[in-house]
Amino acid sequence: MRVAIVWNHDHTGVINRFGQPCQEEYRRETAESVLAALQEGGHETLLCEGDKGLLATLERFMSPDPQAIPSGMVFNMAVGIQGECRQSHVPAMLEMAGIPYTGSGPLGHALALDKVITKRLIRESGVPTPNFRVMRRGTESPGDLRFPVVVKPRHESDTCGVQLVDEPAQLEHAVEVIVTQFAQDALVEEYIEGREVTIALLGNEGTEVLPIIEYDFGEREIRHLTRETTTRMICPAQIESNLAMILRDISVATFRACQCRDYARVDLRIDRSGRPFVLEINSIPALCPSSADPLGTSCLPLAAMSAGYSFSSLVNRMLEIAHARYFGPGIV
Repeated sequence: MRVAIVWNHDHTGVINRFGQPCQEEYRRETAESVLAALQEGGHETLLCEGDKGLLATLERFMSPDPQAIPSGMVFNMAVGIQGECRQSHVPAMLEMAGIPYTGSGPLGHALALDKVITKRLIRESGVPTPNFRVMRRGTESPGDLRFPVVVKPRHESDTCGVQLVDEPAQLEHAVEVIVTQFAQDALVEEYIEGREVTIALLGNEGTEVLPIIEYDFGEREIRHLTRETTTRMICPAQIESNLAMILRDISVATFRACQCRDYARVDLRIDRSGRPFVLEINSIPALCPSSADPLGTSCLPLAAMSAGYSFSSLVNRMLEIAHARYFGPGIV
């Protein structure tokens, strides 16, 4: 099958520079590793940019069928270039053009990238998440939030812009940093003292929950993830069976509440009494194999490796899951 790997690396393919620019991107080595994995799976591949020229590129690569049957698929790694709901842009283009693709749809990506909407949705589903407030100005009151608190941008992924604030006097500056640097609201949530874990998911109706990963902070004073620090990952995490079952259940509930598809990664904290709290969900989890990045393997490939997948079999499994969602079980 023809498979186009779509990503965002060269951000020049736009008409104008307008809106909030994307703060993240995949490394070229990662995209090339995915390309090689799909070629190993027997697919004809193309690596292309998710920009204004995408549909013309895909039309040349996947010639339209007279009976409107798709002649290929997109393996979506595009995190967006700029603007609102940026991870939804490529899926929306593909929906319009009638091209099947891996991963969440426009709605799922939009919900997952909005940390506030994620927290409201999962709370409605009975999933625990830290208490929070949305702040637009540093002079606003944090209300009844207990310090320390974590301050982060509302619409960025993972650890981008995360700050730990120990007392109310520091909060005004932390909020102003987010509003100024990222041109968006600040999410302020209570810090959960304890362990931090992440859970990767594969599939849809029968979602496969991969082995739990725990971040080992060692003797570090800062015991939460930031973009500037690297942390050893333990997989599978040493977690007693009842708690592990709860973690798996609330991760799947988060996946469903946020309308995600095919695969995702859920980040959680476990307090000192053993109570879990969901922080957020990542609808485009990183796919870096250990050989492609000096910083090490990403969470999803690491968890998959612990479950018996090779990197190649994981990537091709992700494609199979999406293909089955569109066309039913069968050979890809």
